Amino acid sequence: MTDLFTAPPPSQADPAFPGPRSSRRAQRRRRRRRGRSLLVLVVALVLVGGSGYAVWTNMDWLTGLTSPLESKDYPGPGGDQVEVEIPQGATGQIMGQTLYEAGVVASVSAFTAAFEANPDSVSIRPGTRTMLEEMSAKDAVALLVKNELVDLQVTIPEGFTAAQVVDRAVQVTGLPAEDFEAALDDPEAIGLPPQAKGDVEGWLYPDTYMAKPDSTAEGLLSEMVGRTTRMLEDKGVAPKQWRAVLTKASLVEREGLHAEDRPKIARAIENRLADDMALQIDASVAYGAGKPGTELTRDDLRDEKNRYNTYEHTGLPPGPIASPGDASVEAVLHPTPGDWKFWVTVNLDTGETKFAESYDEHQKNVAELRAWEKANG
Repeated sequence: MTDLFTAPPPSQADPAFPGPRSSRRAQRRRRRRRGRSLLVLVVALVLVGGSGYAVWTNMDWLTGLTSPLESKDYPGPGGDQVEVEIPQGATGQIMGQTLYEAGVVASVSAFTAAFEANPDSVSIRPGTRTMLEEMSAKDAVALLVKNELVDLQVTIPEGFTAAQVVDRAVQVTGLPAEDFEAALDDPEAIGLPPQAKGDVEGWLYPDTYMAKPDSTAEGLLSEMVGRTTRMLEDKGVAPKQWRAVLTKASLVEREGLHAEDRPKIARAIENRLADDMALQIDASVAYGAGKPGTELTRDDLRDEKNRYNTYEHTGLPPGPIASPGDASVEAVLHPTPGDWKFWVTVNLDTGETKFAESYDEHQKNVAELRAWEKANG
């Protein structure tokens, strides 16, 4: 093939050097053969290139991405209803592929073009919604933007107790409270690990869950428990430490109003445990007493029968007192270095918290809180 692109020597290329007659005849024969070879090559390239181009341009069309000429689109308005689930974190491309496979849109490319043209498309939430078969791409995006979900979103905030989780789930889903109570009475059915010792408190991971029309109480609780165990595994927590980590993290969750304070509270808890000091955490006492912390009395703080009374009992309480968020678990796993053993919130409006290494220093901080309370009624 190189002779097609390499110049011949002057005796062959230059008319001033025609050469012998026999050579000229041979040269003409070679040129004719070369010309025929070149023609065959060009034709082959055109044929192969053309079919290759056809395959290339039709490949996307075959997968619903494009057509050889333009993006296919249905004229609309649509036909039969079909339920389509948009997954968490889906891009416009993924949404388009999902809708294409469900028969909602004619091509992925038509949908992505409509998706990119609609500024409200960024507001599309994950979940299941009712669409129509053979919708125009523009109408499909417009319907998605409305976020009329078949699913119901159950949002569990950090620091919720199991009782609060159940109340929220019942309120949002309309499922009977008895179904949740029955599921909680069967720890194995909801995947509660042995480390929980049959107590679901602290194991219902705070997040937003999508309740589908066929969701059950057992299924929702199983998903929450599964999220907690996966979170602990992902963070490399040894299974034998799961209960202790969740218990500490739940205390940090209820005590720390600001994220930057939580690693310091976690350190103070560790320091008190190391010195066999009572933790003296009001949130734990309140949990065991079954009342808000603002309603605790001196008798509550002296109640030895309350196993969660961290004034009367040293060490950790029997188990978690709430569902801790990721930040509180991280604080327990990576506490800030320091010698603090005391902390108190000195401004109940801002949540400002001060830490102390000694009791005397702590009393000064408590006096600051009392002054704030007096000034603010």
